[in-house]
Order: sequence, then structure tokens, then C-alpha cells
Amino acid sequence: METLAVGCGAGFSGDRLDGAPPVVRTLIARGGPAALIFENLAERTLAFQQLTRRRDPSLGYEPLLTQELRPVLADCLQNGITIVGNFGAANPQGAAAAIRALARELKLPEPRIAVVTGDDLSDDRGQQIVRERLQGGFDAQRFVCANAYQGAMEIAAAIRAGAQVVVTGRVADPSLTLGPALAHFGWAADDWDKLAGATMAGHLLECAAQVTGGYFADPGKKDVPHMEDVGFPIAEIAADGTCIVSKAADTGGLVDCRTVKEQLLYEVHDPAAYITPDVVADITQATVAQVGPDRVRLSGVKGHPRTPTLKALAYFDGGWLGEAEISYAGPNAEARARLAADIMRKRMGPLLTLRFDLIGITSILGDDAGEMLAQAPVGDARDVRLRVAGKHEDVNVIDRLLREVTALWTGGPGGGGGVRVAKRQRLSSRDCLVPRELAPAAFHLV
Repeated sequence: METLAVGCGAGFSGDRLDGAPPVVRTLIARGGPAALIFENLAERTLAFQQLTRRRDPSLGYEPLLTQELRPVLADCLQNGITIVGNFGAANPQGAAAAIRALARELKLPEPRIAVVTGDDLSDDRGQQIVRERLQGGFDAQRFVCANAYQGAMEIAAAIRAGAQVVVTGRVADPSLTLGPALAHFGWAADDWDKLAGATMAGHLLECAAQVTGGYFADPGKKDVPHMEDVGFPIAEIAADGTCIVSKAADTGGLVDCRTVKEQLLYEVHDPAAYITPDVVADITQATVAQVGPDRVRLSGVKGHPRTPTLKALAYFDGGWLGEAEISYAGPNAEARARLAADIMRKRMGPLLTLRFDLIGITSILGDDAGEMLAQAPVGDARDVRLRVAGKHEDVNVIDRLLREVTALWTGGPGGGGGVRVAKRQRLSSRDCLVPRELAPAAFHLV
């Protein structure tokens, strides 16, 4: 049977908007069956979109949805390239409406759009399901939302029913790719090795440029050509579940065994048991081989029966986070930055616990308690930026923190400047396992 080419148009919410068009052009030039996926959800992205939908019921889907689809929608519809995306986020129906409106604006025939449902467990029934399974209690007053990770079966069913665009909320990232493969090859739900192979193809695609040289490059050690125009990936999936990973033609970036292996192991806790809603994949015997320039084959993936449960995440109001920065430069700059931190610690007192970072000296490798900063001797850095961060349930306390850092302009050590302040609502998350039968997925054509 003819291979299926699946290209990636986005790897996260906020990804480059120019990544999808070269992928679509490559798929069209290749010919044959093809799909384009948009992976827009991270663990917290969905929860923040739930908050957005609370403020405006018409929103809650991917904010860049129309910008992502505008340059490729016509070409995909005209060339039979199925679009699948979790850009529905907290409001898949709203996303479908936005796509229909975009098609009308572009004077295209109305696309056949399917919406996959079943992930949202935020209603009373869903809350009860989660409440009974969360460890450590359930705070109904702070509850924001809960979502179960759905799989590929409904995506495949929607495509078989004629959908040209499939909109989902929370599905497992690799399921966006497995769905079109299931629809194309007609695999059974227990063809575990094939499902696992296509799942890992989806895993390679899900973060877009991470498999084509992004998040890989290290000058002089792992050089990647033309990263300013890094191309997004394409996986050519065969009937046996193996795949060849490549990238959009005439773009920068790199696909080799190293980039593929790094992405293959990304976020995989147990290589023998990568658990998804569709299959448990085993990559311990997988083979990665270069088969041409920017072409790498993945084979040997094994599959085991899917689990009887789905992972669900519940989100709760976590108060507020405040962050502020101020720079010190010139002789004795580090000592002045440390003095500013001491002033903030004393000014805020016991009101809230603060974290201090000296960016470039001790920040990423620092700690919340500040022990590393306290133990490190004062250096002679001449360009230091102090970051102050604090969290609290009361936004008024956070506002005071930001005002205090701003006041360092004139009330702190000499030479401070370039103050930047920001605050945002925090969410906390906890996970549990939900029996599949309590969170059934479905789809409908709109």
C-alpha cells in the first residue's frame, strides 16, 4: 500500500507561523496521500485556555489558529491533505467555527470539519470522576478544569467519515499522526506493532523543529546549517508502521541519526513502555538508520496492548506569580545587585518567600531557597541582572512586590536600571488515571 506522508505545521502554541507552508509545498510536490498536523497543546496551555474561555465563551482555542491555517488551508483542501490539530484546546467547537469563517473569508468551499470530544472532564460528572481518583483531596473552590488524554481512534473514524479537517482538544500528541495512519492503512485496533511504529513517528513529529535541528544545535559540536530557516519535519509512514523522517524541501536544518535519536528519547521515561492512549510502545529494539540526505528510517518499534485507563490532569487555581528584573553594570556591579536583593528581602519581610537570581551568574542552576547564591563568593562581574520572583494567593501582595523592585531605581544601590515587571496567574496540576469507559471519546461533523 502507498505510504502516507504526515507533515508537522506547529510543535507548540506560539510556534513559527512560516513552518507549515514549505511542508505543504513538499507534500504537494511528493504527491500521494498526506496529512498535516498542528500540535499546539502543552500541559498548561489547555488550562490557560480554559480560563480564557471563562472570560469569553467564544474563545479558548489556539490564539494563532487562523494565522496558522490562512497560508495553507486552500492548498490542503484542494490537494486532499487532511489537517489534524489539537488547536481546539478548551473550545474545539469554537475552533471549528473559526476555521469555517476563515474558509468563507478565503472564498473556499466549506470544508468538512470534524470535532473530537470526550477529553473535557470539567463538568459536574467529570469533576466527580476525578475527585474519586485524585490523591490528596479535591479543592472544589480552586478547581479550574480537568482533561483526559484521548487517542487516535476517533480521529481516524472522523477521517474515514470524510472529514478534511479534524479539530481536537486534549489528545495525546502522537495520536495526531496515528489517526491519519489508522484511517489510511485500516489497521486493526490491536495491530500493536504497527500502532506503536506510527505512534513513534508521531512522537518524532510532535515538537516540529526539534527533530530537524532545533533544540539540538551546539556550535562547533553539533552544527546545523541555516537555522534561521529551519524546516519542519515530515514522516513517510509505511504499511508496516516503519517510517522515514525528512523535512520540508529547500529549508535549513538537519535530519540525521543524532537529531532523530534525541527526539526519540525526548520525554520518554521508560523506553520499553512509552504509554499512550492507543498503545504501549517499546523502542528498546528500535533501529535508526540514515538512508539519504536528511532522511532517517525508524524501524523495529514493538507494541504492547493499551492500558485500561487514561491519564487525566486536573488544574487548580495556584495564586499569582510576580517577576521583576533590574540591571547593574560597571565596577562592583555584582555586589550592588546582591545589595538590592538584600534590600528586597528585608522590605518584603515575612510577607512572602522570594527567589533571587543573578542572571548569568546563578539563575538556571540556582535554587528557590537561595542557598547557592548565598554560598557563592561575590565575583567581579560587570554586567549583572537581578531577578526577583515571588508567589502568593493575593494579587495585592504581588503588586507590592513589583512596586518595591521598581522603587530600586532611586531607593536602591547606585546605577540600577532597566526595570521590567510582570505578573501572571498560576495554575497547579495533579494527575490521576481514569477508566476508559468513564471518559469515552466521540466525534461529530459540523
